[in-house]
Amino acid sequence: MSSSSFSIKSVSILGSTGSIGCQALEVIRAFPERFRVIGLSAGSNIVLLQEQVLIFRPQIVCVLTQADAEIMTSFCSVQALSTQVVWGDSGLLELAVFGDPDLLVVAIVGTAALMPTVHAIRQGISIGLACKEILVAAGDYVMSLAREKKVSILPIDSEHAAIKQCLAGILEDEKQVSKLVLTASGGPFWDRPLETFSDITREEALQHPNWTMGSKITIDSATMMNKGLEVIEAHHLFGIEYDRLDIIIHPTSIVHSLVEFSDGTFLAQMGLPDMRFPIQYVLTYPEKLPNPWPKMQLSALKSLTFHAPDFKKFPLLQLAFDAGRQGGAAPLVMNAANEVAVRLFLDEKIKFLDIANLVRDTVARLSQEQCPTFEDIVALDHRVREEVGCRFA
Repeated sequence: MSSSSFSIKSVSILGSTGSIGCQALEVIRAFPERFRVIGLSAGSNIVLLQEQVLIFRPQIVCVLTQADAEIMTSFCSVQALSTQVVWGDSGLLELAVFGDPDLLVVAIVGTAALMPTVHAIRQGISIGLACKEILVAAGDYVMSLAREKKVSILPIDSEHAAIKQCLAGILEDEKQVSKLVLTASGGPFWDRPLETFSDITREEALQHPNWTMGSKITIDSATMMNKGLEVIEAHHLFGIEYDRLDIIIHPTSIVHSLVEFSDGTFLAQMGLPDMRFPIQYVLTYPEKLPNPWPKMQLSALKSLTFHAPDFKKFPLLQLAFDAGRQGGAAPLVMNAANEVAVRLFLDEKIKFLDIANLVRDTVARLSQEQCPTFEDIVALDHRVREEVGCRFA
């Protein structure tokens, strides 16, 4: 294909120094004639951000603190770069729409990216979504706004990217769909006896068997809350009610998800457990381009095994289905409480089993709250975090 037959796609990334952000930049670097990086935001890894700025030369970068902004400003000056440096929440809002990018990749963990994502959608900017918490906390609002602004929400999660590709053959006609089946690796504990769960350590929970991810999502995989969040995300992305959403444990993570059609047949999307594939799918959508990543060899597959999830072992998975069906504030409360509980577990202030107990108790207390506006959604999210966190201050 000649360079004149396509336009260069401009991209900004929220969370460029995290796992997804780094891999997104790796994909962009593999197709230099296809993409232009406008903006990058980072957390505390300023050294890595500096390396990325030298390679991709974005027009704007955002960091967390004013002190980090001063460091980056000095760095850009020494390197004779014209990159604008902003910081904090207001900086994220500015970066999200700066230069009117074709795609904003949202790869910040949790709901920290909720406001800049909504800000970008309001400006008509399409979203590459790697942060499932946004749709869990505010799915009805975000999807309604995206429809109003005619903005695409493209899922980077491997499971949802797989489902979208499976549905493409029927032009995403949900009337032909009997069920969407999200596969789950099961994390490190799916076959571990329940009676030993009280002894699970932080180090054990961080040892995911298949995927290399950030600490928060790795713990969510260990509790299977990650899959519960994905169920709610799938409901919003594809407009499928919860009775037609299912989970199956697939320990090798080769089948990324399946669609069961109304005639009883299935379509599955398969590939190596490598996030560069779904990231490329979103970046180059709707095209599929050759890439340099290792490919799956069918002859090397010895078996594809599937197991029903154990809801007694993983009560957060059941809680997610229940909160999704309840709707309203329940998913938001569950998600906010879980984010705090995971941080407390990583800080070794609570035990592994305490995560589910803390989240369940918080949902029972606060899920009846009303959030008629976006401002109410943001306020309740903050309130839940403060209440849960204060219990262990």
